[in-house]
This record gives sequence, structure tokens and C-alpha cells, in this order.
Amino acid sequence: MYLKRLTIFSFKNYKEAEFEFDQGANALTGPNGSGKTNVLDAIHYLGLCKSYFHSTDSINIMHGSNYFSIGGKFFLKDNDFADEVFIGMKSGSKKVVKRNHKEYQKLSEHIGLLPVVMVAPVDQVLITGSGEERRRLMDNIISQYDHHYLDMLVSYNRILQQRNSLLKNTPRGMMPDDSLLQIIDEQLSKAGSHIFQIRKEFIDRFIPVFNKYYSFLTDDKEQVGLQYESKLSEQSMSELLKASIHKDLALQYTSVGIHRDDLELLLNNHSVRKIGSQGQQKSFVLAIKLAQFELISEYSGVKPLLLLDDIFDKLDVHRITRLMELVSNETFGQIFITDTTDTHIRDVFEKINVPLKIFNCSKPDLPIGEAEGVEQVNQNLLS
Repeated sequence: MYLKRLTIFSFKNYKEAEFEFDQGANALTGPNGSGKTNVLDAIHYLGLCKSYFHSTDSINIMHGSNYFSIGGKFFLKDNDFADEVFIGMKSGSKKVVKRNHKEYQKLSEHIGLLPVVMVAPVDQVLITGSGEERRRLMDNIISQYDHHYLDMLVSYNRILQQRNSLLKNTPRGMMPDDSLLQIIDEQLSKAGSHIFQIRKEFIDRFIPVFNKYYSFLTDDKEQVGLQYESKLSEQSMSELLKASIHKDLALQYTSVGIHRDDLELLLNNHSVRKIGSQGQQKSFVLAIKLAQFELISEYSGVKPLLLLDDIFDKLDVHRITRLMELVSNETFGQIFITDTTDTHIRDVFEKINVPLKIFNCSKPDLPIGEAEGVEQVNQNLLS
């Protein structure tokens, strides 16, 4: 799968723009604020129906406009059939997502059809942030190849809200309606146990793939590890809910369950957050994302688009070259890279002898068809 054409209207700093991408490596260059990352975010929207950076869609509408729209034309390699995806939103209205001119009733129907893996500086939160960030990572990966998991996750969160509402509305010193609590706990236990099992199986598959990529990026110099932490490893969900009912009533929310799970990230048997250098932490995140790519590709049979935002920051030349060699081989598909200048990208791709298409994003408000500032770089032609 690859994205041939991207069109943008009133999206962030782009009034209107069109990009024609190559099937292999594409680079977006320009100073900070020129819109490089916004192009990647538009691509992310097409795959996952949401921004990588903002949970509120309306914040992506260009200042002075009342709507935004993004269009993409996708092809399977060696296939003439185009998959056209449209995402649009007007102020005060709901988001509209269409595939081949047919609107989705449930956005979950689209997730996984055009998989995307994004790597960005904000991913540092996977190391420094709360367990919610690492749970979101697991859920994002699994949801791109398992629609049933996504539906179960939505169901779990809905039931969890019902239980929290029951706890909050129960007068202090009183117990909630026993029959209602029992029904809710049974439903929550069923969904939670299913999600726990899928996450556990996923992590068992994920760990060796992650280890392989971290070893590749660092020349096998460090020992790393991932540990899935869940109280469901010790007790069933129903037992946990029964044991915590008095605590939950005092807190007025549910304190146990898969919504409290975490993923511990280890470097030489210590927390990478505490002892890892910036370069080690970035290599950690990159290895996680590359493992994400491989598993989604393996499960779905489709190579995701790989979006690499500002990856030259905090990585030495050796690791950058190793990474570009890796993602430019046949295991990976179409890739998109951003940097403030084209110098680093040119040097690396000329060194590894891989064709590259460069887009200058310094002038995002040019009319459609003129925003590219495109230049082809091919070592075979330059030599």
C-alpha cells in the first residue's frame, strides 16, 4: 500500500496544497513552523481518522476558516485500483469520513484498513508519562489489526463509566444497589478479562521483535526489556472488583481493572526513564515503533505508512544511517521523513544509495499543485 496523492484544505497552516508522493522515501523539509509535521498529521488522519497530536478535531481548522478537509488516494502496489479517502469537518458539526465516496457509520470500520505508524518527538511521553500513555500505545497497535478488540475496549470504557457513576451517586456510608452492581461487575469482568488476555498475548509477541530492533539500532550494546504489569495476572477481574468495593466507594471511582495496567520499560534492569540518556530513550521509542510496524504488517498483511517526524534530533549519524538502511529495505514500504533542512537527509540517502523525493514546505499557502517545491534525489543519477 502507498499514498499517491494528498490534498489539504484549511488544515492547520495549509490553506490548500497537493502532494504527489513516491512509493518509497519522501522527505518534507523547511524551518520550524513551515508545516512539515502538519503534512504527516494529515496522513495520520487518513489512516486513523484522528490527529496524532490533538484529541479535539476542531483545533485543526485553519484560523479564519470554518472547516478543514483532507483527501488521499491510496494504491496497493501493482494494482491500478485507487482507494480514495476523505475526511472533513465544519465548525459545530461532526467529522465526516468517507472511503470511495461512501460515508462510514462507525469510524472503527476504517481503522486498520490503511495502517499508519508515527514517530514524533512527543513520543518521549511513552518514557516519561503515566501508564495511560503506554496503555494507549498497546491499544493503538492492537486496534489496527483487531476490530473486535477495539469494540471490546469501547464497551469496557462505557461500562466503566456506568460503574463510576454508580459509585459517585451512592450516598456516603451506603452500599450501591447490589443487583445493579452485580450486573455491571459481570459485564466489566467479561470485557476486562478478554482485553487482558489479548494484551498479554500481544506483549508476548511484541517483546522479541522490540528486542531485535533495539539491538539493531544500538549494535547490541545494551540489555533492554518490557514487562506488562496488570493485577489481573494475580487475580481475576471479578475478584479484584469485589475486594476493592469499599475503597472504590470512598474514592468514587473504580481503582482496579485493565484501565490501570502499565508497561514497564527497562534498560539494564532499571527504568529507562531514570537511567537512560536522551539517545537511549529515543532508540527505545524507535524500537517500539519499528516493532509496532512489523506486528501490524504481519497481522494485517498490509505494510503501514511510516511517518518519521524530526528523527534526526538526539540521534547520532551512525544510528540515523542504520535506521534509514533498515526502513528503506523491502521489509518496509512507503516512508515520510521531516527535517529542518535537506542536508542530513540528502547525505544519508546518498550514502545508502536509496532514491528520495524531497518536498519544500516553506510556502504552504501556494495554490494547489504549486506547494510541493519538489526535487528528486537519486544517488544513481548523481554519481
